[in-house]
Order: sequence, then structure tokens, then C-alpha cells
Amino acid sequence: QVRLVESGGGLVQAGGSLKLACATREDAQSVFGWGWFRQAPGKEREFLAAISRNFGHTSYADAVKDRFTISRENANYTVYLQMNNLNPDETGIYFCAAQAGTLQRSLVGAQGYDYWGQGTQVTVSS
Repeated sequence: QVRLVESGGGLVQAGGSLKLACATREDAQSVFGWGWFRQAPGKEREFLAAISRNFGHTSYADAVKDRFTISRENANYTVYLQMNNLNPDETGIYFCAAQAGTLQRSLVGAQGYDYWGQGTQVTVSS
């Protein structure tokens, strides 16, 4: 059973930066890839970025690809999301997710993930 623990959220002014972290606890070696998602108030959860564990292949949503960077440290099974030039519309809860097991699926989209963290709040003030 994979468990994910996010950290790094907080309050930032518009135009500022934050770096989120997601630590994988328990059965981390079964993880094929990780993703980051955002859920704004009153909106559906949306895909932001993904990275595969073995080769580090990345995917981004068009809205963030020039400002956000996903990375991972395989040694400690931690994935990061560096977010730059944030705007108030990006306020929400940020979730880390992991795909695990032997059935590999696309990492783009929530349906490709088996485990979710509890989320970390990011608030961007204007």
C-alpha cells in the first residue's frame, strides 16, 4: 500500500514561487510514476504535471508547462513541483498521486493513478 505525503504549500503573492514536495512512504518501489493535480474551489480536479520513475519522462498541462517543473529523487522516492509566476486563479488544494503495480497506464489524467495524498493548500494572493 503506497502512502503519499505532500508538503510545501502556503501563501504566496501573485507572481511568486512555491516548491511542493511529495514523499512516498511504504511500497515505494512499486510506483511507476507520479502526478500533480490541483483542485480549485468549486472546480474539478485538474492535471498539472507527471513524471515517470525510471526514465524521468515528463508531461505537463498546457497552462503550466512554461512555469512549472516536475522532478523526482529516486533515492528517497520524492517528487517535487516547482511553481513559478503563480496567479490567484491557481489557488487550491494540490494533490500528489502515484501509479503503482504492473499495469501501466497514461500518467496524464486522474484515471491513471492508484494512490492519492491528502493534499496541500496553496493560496495565491493578488
